[in-house]
Amino acid sequence: MKLLWRTYLGRPSFAVAAFVALTIAATAQVKTTTSATEGAPTREVKVDRAVVEHVSGNDAWVKMEDGTVRHIAHISENARINVDGRELGVHELKPGMKLERTITTTTTPRTVTTVEAVTGKVWHVAPPKSVILTLENGENQSFTVPDGQVFKIDGQEKDVWHLKKGMTVTATKVTEAPETVVAHQRQLTGSMPPPPPVPADVPVLIAIAAPAPAPAVTPAAAPAELPKTGSLVPLIGLLGLLFSATSLCMRFTRR
Repeated sequence: MKLLWRTYLGRPSFAVAAFVALTIAATAQVKTTTSATEGAPTREVKVDRAVVEHVSGNDAWVKMEDGTVRHIAHISENARINVDGRELGVHELKPGMKLERTITTTTTPRTVTTVEAVTGKVWHVAPPKSVILTLENGENQSFTVPDGQVFKIDGQEKDVWHLKKGMTVTATKVTEAPETVVAHQRQLTGSMPPPPPVPADVPVLIAIAAPAPAPAVTPAAAPAELPKTGSLVPLIGLLGLLFSATSLCMRFTRR
C-alpha cells in the first residue's frame, strides 16, 4: 500500500494520500532522489559597439553607437581584450580604439523532479487526520493525512479509516518544479585606431628612383713608344754602300 503526494508546477495535488513530517527526526528518514529533464535551449546574441574616449587608471570612458558616453569603473587587472590578435589589458587601451562586446545568452528550460519516500509500519491510526508509522530505524513518527484521500488496500481504494495497525505503508512525495537555466557568455574584441591623417599643409616627399648611370667608357691605351736604342750612323753607312754599288754598276755598264 502506498501513500502518494504529487506536486505539479509547484502546486500540490494529492493522488492517494500525503504525509507531513512533524519533527526533524522524521525528515532524516526521508529518502530523496532528484532528476532533471531539459528542453530545447534558445540563444540570443547581442552586440554592443563603442569607441574608447579616455582611459585613466582602471577606469575607461567609451562612446556608444547611440552617441552616449559610458563610464566603466574599476576594470579588473585580469580583464583582457583581443585586439588584432593580441591580448591587451586596461592600461593598454588607447583613445580611438574600437571595441565590440558580444553577449550570447542561452536559456534552457528544464523540469526538476524530486521524489521523497518514507516506509513504515502503521503503529497507530487516528482518523481522519493522523497516522503514526514505525520507521526503519525503530522510531515512531506522526504524519498528517489530507482530507478526502484514499489508500489502495489489496487492490481496492480505501480511506484512512481502513488502515490497521501492523500494515506496511510507503508514502511517496513527488514534486515537479519547472525552472529556467540562463547562461551568459561574453566576448570582448577591439581594433587599433587608424593612423592620424597627414595635414594638408605638410609637404609630402615622394621618392623617385634615379636612372642608373651609363657605364664609363674606358679609352684605349695608347701604343707604347719604341725605345730609342739606335742612331742614324748605320743608315748613312748603308746609303753610302748603296751609292757605291750603283756607281760601280754604271761604270761596268759603260765599259
